[in-house]
Amino acid sequence: MPPMNTYDIPSLPEALELDRPLVVFDLEATGLNKRMDRIVSIALVRYEPGKEPVAKYWLVNPTIPIPPESTQIHTITDDDVKDVATFAEMVGVFEEYFEGADLAGYNLLGFDIPLLCEEFARAGRPFDLRGRRVLDAQRIFFKKEPRDLKAALRKYCGIEHESAHDAMGDVLATIRVLSGEFRAYPDLPTDMDSLDREFNQHDPTSVDRSGRLKWVDGEVTLNFGKFQGRRLRSVIREEPGVINWLLRSDFPEDTKRIVRDAQLGKYPSPPSA
Repeated sequence: MPPMNTYDIPSLPEALELDRPLVVFDLEATGLNKRMDRIVSIALVRYEPGKEPVAKYWLVNPTIPIPPESTQIHTITDDDVKDVATFAEMVGVFEEYFEGADLAGYNLLGFDIPLLCEEFARAGRPFDLRGRRVLDAQRIFFKKEPRDLKAALRKYCGIEHESAHDAMGDVLATIRVLSGEFRAYPDLPTDMDSLDREFNQHDPTSVDRSGRLKWVDGEVTLNFGKFQGRRLRSVIREEPGVINWLLRSDFPEDTKRIVRDAQLGKYPSPPSA
C-alpha cells in the first residue's frame, strides 16, 4: 500500500450538496460471507463541508487465517496482518472517522455495510445506521448502465482501473466514478435525502433495512418463516425462547438491535407518528 500522501484525492462532484460529513469507504476481507468473514483492510476518505478531505487506510488483524483465494484477490497475507491491531482494538478510531457521517462507496449495501456492522457488533459497539443516508455508486451505475466498477471508471472517466481490489484504489476509483455519473446524468438529485430515496428502494413498511421486521397497524411485526405476522410485543411476552434464538442466529445487526431494545420496552415509532 503506497503512503497516503502519494494519492491524489479527488473532489466530490460539484453538483453533490452535502449538509453533513460523507465517508466514502471500502473493505477487503477474508471472504464474502458478510456474517462470518472478517475485515483485513479499511480505506476511507471523509469529506466534511468546509474542510479538506481526510484519507485513512488501515490493515486489520482478522484473528482468523486469510484463505489463499482471498489473498490472490486483494494481495493481503497473514504475515501482513499478524502484527497489526484487531478491529476490536481499533474500534474507537473507526467510530471517530464514521461519526455523524452519511456513507458512500461501491456495492456498500450488498457487502461493505453488513460486514462493517457485524465487526462493530463483535467489538461490542453496534454501528448505528439510523439517520445515515447511503450513496452507492453501484446503484446509480446499475440503474443507468449495468456494469462493474472497472467498466464504470472506463465509461465515466475514460481510464482503466489499475488498482482493483486494493481498498484505497477502489475508494478513489469510486469517487471518480461518482463525479463522472453526476456529469453524465444532470437529472440526478443533488441532495443526499433524494439520492438515498431514489436509489436505495426503502420500503416504508420495513422497520429494519432487511425487512425482517414490518409495520402492521402501527406495531412491529415479525416477517419471516413460521413467525410471519406475529407481533414482536406478544412474542417477547409469550415466547422469550424465540427471541433468544433470534438474537443468537444469523440476523442482521440492526434487526437484533431493534429486538434487544424492544425487550427493554423501547419500541421504534411508526412512520406516521
